[in-house]
Amino acid sequence: MFSRRGPVLIVISLLLAVAAAWVANRWLIAQTASTEGGPGTITVATAAIDIPMGTKIEARHVEVIQMLKDTAPDGAFRAAAQVEGKIALSEIMKGEMLLAKRFADQGGGSTLSAVVGENMRAVSVRVNDVVGVAGFLLPGNRVDVVAAYRDGQDMFSETVVQNVKVLAVDQTASSDKNEPVVVRAVTLEVTPADAEKLILAEQRGAIQLALRNPLDDKVTQKAPPPVVAAKPRVKTGPPPPAPGVTVIRGTDVGKEIPKTGR
Repeated sequence: MFSRRGPVLIVISLLLAVAAAWVANRWLIAQTASTEGGPGTITVATAAIDIPMGTKIEARHVEVIQMLKDTAPDGAFRAAAQVEGKIALSEIMKGEMLLAKRFADQGGGSTLSAVVGENMRAVSVRVNDVVGVAGFLLPGNRVDVVAAYRDGQDMFSETVVQNVKVLAVDQTASSDKNEPVVVRAVTLEVTPADAEKLILAEQRGAIQLALRNPLDDKVTQKAPPPVVAAKPRVKTGPPPPAPGVTVIRGTDVGKEIPKTGR
């Protein structure tokens, strides 16, 4: 009798185990379905190290983290491969999220060409330790350009362009240095019209770069030349008759101007 119960109990145990596994599986499926509409996480690319302006992004510059998908900003890169090869348009600190608007595709040419803004031009000017603000200019700084020239015996000065961005010093477009460096050329980002003014000013005389506070973006408007009012014209009548003496000789009447003499 006991020998017959053994196989039956084994079969019942197996059926119970299968039923328990089926119930557990259905419960897991139900739980997964109920949380599909809830908050999830996504991957977001951040800066693994400080990235200077003009840097071409490599894998070592990127670190991927997890974030709630509803908190990730628009334009965030989801993977390192999406941002590799792009050029940083501004300095990016370690830990910052990498956003599309802060990068540009390199395309053709040098990395500097990718940093130049839309409808802007990069113009290089020759400098020395004085013109270059004693070597304290760095990419990303903003400057005014002041020109001095001679007109005959007189000397004049004028501000040619204002609040323009320094793209590069010599052949360096990164701003990861704080020590003064004497350079020979500075590349500025200007409009096409300002590029003409800058080149003309450099040909006419000497130029000087004036470093601006990064919080100062005011542009001073040049005062128009004074208007000199025209003097009113006074209408005059005919000239008075010349002084003289009327002389009558018979029927002839004439006028003679007396001669003055001592």
